[in-house]
Amino acid sequence: MSTATAQKRGFGAVLWDYLTTVDHKKIAHLYLFGGGFFFILGGLEALLIRIQLIKPENDFLSAGLYNEMITMHGTTMIFLAAMPLLLALMNAIMPLQIGARDVAFPFLNALGFWLFMLGGLLLNLSWIMGDAPDSGWTAYTPLATESPGHGLDYYVLGLQISGAGTLMGGINFLATIVTMRAPGMTYMRMPLFTWTTFVTSTLILFAFPALTVGLFLLMFDRMFDSAFFDVTLGGNSIIWQHLFWIFGHPEVYILILPVFGIFSEVFATFSKKRLFGYTAMVFATMLIAFLGFMVWAHHMFTVGLGPVANSIFAVATMAIAVPTGIKIFNWLATMWGGNITVSTAMLYALGFIPSFTIGGMTGVMLASSVADYQYHDSYFVVAHFHYVIVGGTVFGILAGLHYWWPKMFGRVLNETLGKITFWLFFFGFHLTFFIQHFLGLMGMPRRYWVFLKDQDLDLGNLISSLGALLMGVGGILFLINIIYTAAKGEKASADPFDGRTLEWAVSSPPPYYNFKQLPLVRGLDSLWIEKREGNGKLKPAEPLGDVHMPNGSILPFIMSVGFTIAGVGFIYQPDNRTWLLAVFIGMGIALGSMLIRSLKDDHGYYISKEELEKEAD
Repeated sequence: MSTATAQKRGFGAVLWDYLTTVDHKKIAHLYLFGGGFFFILGGLEALLIRIQLIKPENDFLSAGLYNEMITMHGTTMIFLAAMPLLLALMNAIMPLQIGARDVAFPFLNALGFWLFMLGGLLLNLSWIMGDAPDSGWTAYTPLATESPGHGLDYYVLGLQISGAGTLMGGINFLATIVTMRAPGMTYMRMPLFTWTTFVTSTLILFAFPALTVGLFLLMFDRMFDSAFFDVTLGGNSIIWQHLFWIFGHPEVYILILPVFGIFSEVFATFSKKRLFGYTAMVFATMLIAFLGFMVWAHHMFTVGLGPVANSIFAVATMAIAVPTGIKIFNWLATMWGGNITVSTAMLYALGFIPSFTIGGMTGVMLASSVADYQYHDSYFVVAHFHYVIVGGTVFGILAGLHYWWPKMFGRVLNETLGKITFWLFFFGFHLTFFIQHFLGLMGMPRRYWVFLKDQDLDLGNLISSLGALLMGVGGILFLINIIYTAAKGEKASADPFDGRTLEWAVSSPPPYYNFKQLPLVRGLDSLWIEKREGNGKLKPAEPLGDVHMPNGSILPFIMSVGFTIAGVGFIYQPDNRTWLLAVFIGMGIALGSMLIRSLKDDHGYYISKEELEKEAD
């Protein structure tokens, strides 16, 4: 056999392995690759937006294309980049942190990923079909119901399919944390990242149904001529805003709470100290999640809800700053007196504190319902939002990737390249968005295609666009770091950063069964306890025996393909009823896959005790 043929067979085997895997670690890789692809796509869309606004009265993009660009940038970054990248880290690390061998429902975990991925591809198919969504990422009605073409139909069906996958992931994580913690792993011994995964999954469980309902109603209005949002026929367009933001504001915390967990792990590890105020941090996380459902109408201060409703939501919004402030001060106290190592992950954590604090302060400014009449729909809001999402979520994702990359892939990312990337990204971020606060206060509205000359907006927009290009350079350097690390990177030991939690007790990358024997957890920071006592290894909670593992399956992929085909049929059936055939074919594939799954006698397989004994620790 030729080398080329062997390589082809090798690639085919790897591809089949990832198409059929139900292993949480490989699904984490899939989420990382999928989310990374959409992050690059959303980043390119952002750069095109900033090139259009680099000078007054620019005609780089047409007005219609610009509307499509801002819509797809926001939708892609929120739903298809930030969330899956966080789900990648949750999948990779959370089961290891609680001492589990996998998630509670491995098949559902794979189905959740493929629904997300194919839903995202369906949404972006709109570019190829020449008909992308154009009413903003929030898809406000009646603009969304009256938007011509099929762009908004791709938005509705793509987010329905992708959102179903995310909802499955949230339910799966909840079941895993509740039922599969290792012996001795009480709730108040769980690492902060596991806690934030648990609370985030609860938010997903309660927030996503509101979006699902809103998207169904929008689909009925657009495809079946109903009138839920048509005022002339007795509907109410403001109801869409309520449904969207009842989901949309908890979504902000779905994006930020996991990175709070990441930073808690990073600060503790690289300060060589236990996290300060662990109990307060846990309850602050719960309080943020609880209050997150009570603030949605602060996005709607200008729609005419009245002074009483506006005041209630203003007070609730300001109150959420209290548990967030607790976290900031606890992280500072964790570093106080610690033996700090300034790694790349720690740099992102340190850069996060002032960046996110600025985003929080401008959030309190926006919480004033009276002042919001000035800020609303201006670039001040754009600056605030990006200080929270980029200065919080993206910094957190990059910190988490540098911190857990050795555990996920067995190699340590290059620290020199990582630190250069940080400084490029950090300065580029602040150049891009800090000036936008002032542009907004000077009257520049968001989502406008051009700005005019002689409005004193030229210099600010030029600085902002140059900053975005600097962030783009940082992103390219991060990709170079990944490629360099894969080719020549330092191989990682089980515990390259002298960690404190269970994931650092197994090899890098971990074996497919995670733990030969479930570990006995004796307290918070369980691995650190063993290190302090001179053991260096976790004590097993069970004798060595056969390990049960689930079988892989191609059915999650096939099922997701079926739903996607049905989605395309739904989009085009109002124009031509023959597209109903695609709906029936797609649903037949999906339902047939479900039937095969239900009839299949699949009890997984066992790794024998003898096989485990042969493998080196």
